[in-house]
Amino acid sequence: MIRRRKAGGTTLLRRLEALRHTYGGDAEREKIGLLGGLERCRLPAARAVTRLHEALCLLRAYPDGPELLARVERMLAGFAGRSDLRRHARALVNSGIAGTPIDCCFYWFTARWLAERWPDRLSIAWDDFEDVDVLDRRLARLVPYAESLALDETDLETAEWVRRLKGPAETDAAFVVRRFAALGAGSFLRESYFEEPDVPFRLAAGPDTPSRTRARWAASPVVFQGAPPDRSRAGFRPALAAPLLRVRSAPRREARALIALAREAMVTRDRDLDAFVHADPDDVRVVDCGGGLEFACYGAAPARRQMLDAVYGFLVLRNGVPTGYVLSASLFGSTEIAYNVFETFRGMEAATTFGRALAVVRELFGADTFVLDPYQLGHDNNEGLRSGAWWFYYKLGFRPRDARTKRLVRAELRKLRANPRHRSGIATLRKLAATEMFLYLGRRRADVLGLVSRANVGLHVVRHLSERYGADRERGVRACARAAATRLGLRSLGTLPRGERLAWERWAPLVQVLPGVERWPRADRMALARVIRAKGGRREAEFVARFDRHRRLRRAVLALARSDPYGLRA
Repeated sequence: MIRRRKAGGTTLLRRLEALRHTYGGDAEREKIGLLGGLERCRLPAARAVTRLHEALCLLRAYPDGPELLARVERMLAGFAGRSDLRRHARALVNSGIAGTPIDCCFYWFTARWLAERWPDRLSIAWDDFEDVDVLDRRLARLVPYAESLALDETDLETAEWVRRLKGPAETDAAFVVRRFAALGAGSFLRESYFEEPDVPFRLAAGPDTPSRTRARWAASPVVFQGAPPDRSRAGFRPALAAPLLRVRSAPRREARALIALAREAMVTRDRDLDAFVHADPDDVRVVDCGGGLEFACYGAAPARRQMLDAVYGFLVLRNGVPTGYVLSASLFGSTEIAYNVFETFRGMEAATTFGRALAVVRELFGADTFVLDPYQLGHDNNEGLRSGAWWFYYKLGFRPRDARTKRLVRAELRKLRANPRHRSGIATLRKLAATEMFLYLGRRRADVLGLVSRANVGLHVVRHLSERYGADRERGVRACARAAATRLGLRSLGTLPRGERLAWERWAPLVQVLPGVERWPRADRMALARVIRAKGGRREAEFVARFDRHRRLRRAVLALARSDPYGLRA
């Protein structure tokens, strides 16, 4: 009798990966069989453990059917307990896999959030601390003055000082973060003060600490994959044109959970995104695009909103699994857009999902023009260069406006026609990515983000405040706020909600430099007051809509954008 040798874990894993884009027929049954073998075996290396994890995450986002999904869910739920993961745990640091730690120099708001939620899991990696002397100089400012004598006169290492200063039940990291939080300083100053030492943290694994393994929005409907996902570019335009199924506001409790999901998606990938960090629970919406695709949409808290354009973040959810994110900045009927697919899910349906993302932005902000920032294309972004981002977007219909870039594109297209196997080199891609690209759904125009100089608008404000108030900027802002209230027919600033009052103070100097505003009809001046209040209101998208409808305001801001009062940007 001939016995067949049992396939090893590496062989099973290779076969499972080969079925990545295979759906329908007997694919589900074969995947289930492979997963059964992989669940029982012990993989030989950390890389193999990671590959299995990524395959499971992909199948959770794109499941063939309920039986396979149940198997995937069970394997992910127990993944932290795998013996091969424990064996290779040291090599899996920063993998984002459940049961492994995360090492990162977290920014202030993320460090504080982690210290609040998992204070016993957060520590400082002193051996990796390169700028420890900066923190050492900060210590005397982090404790009561009565302790300064000891700090000044006793020579101890910084780590030893923190060990003596902290409470017996708190970690070194929790102590440091809490002391920075207690500083009598404004939010922006505290943030800068904390981030200068670049403190290296370690978030130890726990049953509920952030991980990519457990990342899923349980409330999302599950749509099973009966056919291979659309990997072509052909799906982009239909996806952009198709209507959305539903846009709903998330109640506060759900909104907070969605914000946490987005922040954890960044923490487990060694990233930080201000749109998620500063998301306002009162401005979170969920957009259902059908087919298991949803976007969680996050507006910023009033204190963290931009002066002009409105920035929103979007977490892409496929059957509830975070698969990427979108960042938008909208004004003038246009949107600057950034799109990132998490590595696990690349090569599945990038163009179609991007089309749906633009459809969402068009619906929420009325944009008919989309702009890609050079960084998104690969400028100062090696990952973007290596991924071929520039040509990906070019083939979707985005085009540069810069004359030199257009000449370079024509030269590359000639080479491609002469040799279909030609590929642009990194040096060429770097030149192509130096300027913005645009997609016009309506008429081609220049009054769009990417072409409107927001810097010039700011320079007019700088000149106004410097010439009239010099170093006493606070007095200048107060004077501008009162003058703007009088000019725009607002009776009392004291009655405004906090966010609207903040927006008024920020916008008041700009109101003072808007050309001809004092001659506007009363209705237009009152409408401007409503635009400013919307900037600090519950939903910043309302500001975008009001601004874009206000023709006189748009013309006035564009007039400022076209002129540089100092000649700095000639």
